Amino acid sequence: MDNFDNNLEIPVTYKGEEYSFPARVVITGYTHKIGVEVDNQLILFEPDEERNYRAVLGPAQLEKGIKVDIALLKAIAAVIESVVK
Repeated sequence: MDNFDNNLEIPVTYKGEEYSFPARVVITGYTHKIGVEVDNQLILFEPDEERNYRAVLGPAQLEKGIKVDIALLKAIAAVIESVVK
């Protein structure tokens, strides 16, 4: 994951609580991904064909049995989309 640019903070309101997640834009060829640190795990968010963002977990994360709140990931994606669109 070379080519990290732009240190960002993603503010998310989730279940009535305010959170701020460190993030970076990762340039990959003609597209980009946004790496967000959630519970000490790097979660990549990438745009689909309609420019909606989805979380992508790598094989190593899946093998470890990573536990991530899916609703939280959706909330983070919604914030990313609100800024990008």
